[in-house]
Amino acid sequence: MRCVVADDRLSRVFSALADPTRRDIVARLAAGDATVGELAEPYDVTVQAVSKHIRVLEDAGLVSRSRDAQRRPCHLEAEVFDLMTKWIERYRREAEDRFRRLDALLEHMDEQPVTGTPEKEAAS
Repeated sequence: MRCVVADDRLSRVFSALADPTRRDIVARLAAGDATVGELAEPYDVTVQAVSKHIRVLEDAGLVSRSRDAQRRPCHLEAEVFDLMTKWIERYRREAEDRFRRLDALLEHMDEQPVTGTPEKEAAS
């Protein structure tokens, strides 16, 4: 079976969030809209470099830009997080189910009496 990484929206989102600067930008936009210049302030990089990060976030659907007179604020698109949450929740539930089955098996094993234990040490 060949594994192919799909160029789907979820893959683009996770790829965009793989960079710590972009994750920080997303965290800051969660507090409110900001311009590229405002977002670039705390970083020791050019506004153009931050603009490239924002473009990656835009391509992934995490951020949009609007026009407010002379300002072009960036806005976090929160519905994308619903897509991520659904994907993560699916695997969290599967892992939880596996742990429940393991707990039940271990509990069942604890209830079983230990029989037929070798007494090699006693014979030595």
